[in-house]
Amino acid sequence: MRAADKGDTGELLRKAMEKFGKRFQGKVAIVTASTQGIGFSIAERLGSEGASVVVSSRRQNNVDEAVEKLRARGIEVLGVVCHVSNAQQRKNLIETTVQKYGKIDVIVSNAAVNPSVDAILETKEAVLDKLWEINVKAAILLLQDATPHLQKGSSVIFISSAAGYQPLASLAMYGVTKTALLGLTKALAAEMAPDTRVNCIAPGIVPTRFADFLTSNDEARMAIEEKILLNRLGTTEEMAAATAFLASDDASYITGETLVVAGGAPSRL
Repeated sequence: MRAADKGDTGELLRKAMEKFGKRFQGKVAIVTASTQGIGFSIAERLGSEGASVVVSSRRQNNVDEAVEKLRARGIEVLGVVCHVSNAQQRKNLIETTVQKYGKIDVIVSNAAVNPSVDAILETKEAVLDKLWEINVKAAILLLQDATPHLQKGSSVIFISSAAGYQPLASLAMYGVTKTALLGLTKALAAEMAPDTRVNCIAPGIVPTRFADFLTSNDEARMAIEEKILLNRLGTTEEMAAATAFLASDDASYITGETLVVAGGAPSRL
């Protein structure tokens, strides 16, 4: 079975805009690793619903291209270069946002790496350090910088993965770091309540550059789709829709939760 094509998801997005309108009007949202893939679609969705969005990634040209695309869609956007493992760049991301917009209402922590497909017990220490530093530690440190500027009623969303529940052999240690985000969501929801809600999205496999090694091979892709109740891979727009829900006031009584968005793929009870 095919993944939902751009026409399908584009039409769903248009209908959603008509239904939900401007849920983020007057809000300021930071999305890390947001110049392509899931992060870009999240920034686009929040911006389409009225947010001023701040996009970031490690490379200036990627940031510039994302900003141009979003502005062409009528979205108020600021682009900042930020490698989340760089302390000064994290601080600059927050400071630049506050200087321009005066506050922060939504933070979507999307940055992640998977530099190895080795078994856990064969993974080099430097790779273990990189996985933990970017996938978990940097998310905490970014919030430490951002917390003084978060508004009452603000929302934090971590982008985990269904692999946090069911790690694939080729994504084993990556899956463990994503499991850590599930616990971090619970812990920070308690710590940041009642003024800030903290939730998590656990996407299934979505065809992006990040997941290309899993989805570019037709045989491997079909094997994955056979295990999904909806018989297809997800789309970046579908992950963005779920993120927008949890970040919005429609989810005002939800905190400390993880929403699995995986088409019915095996995840949890």
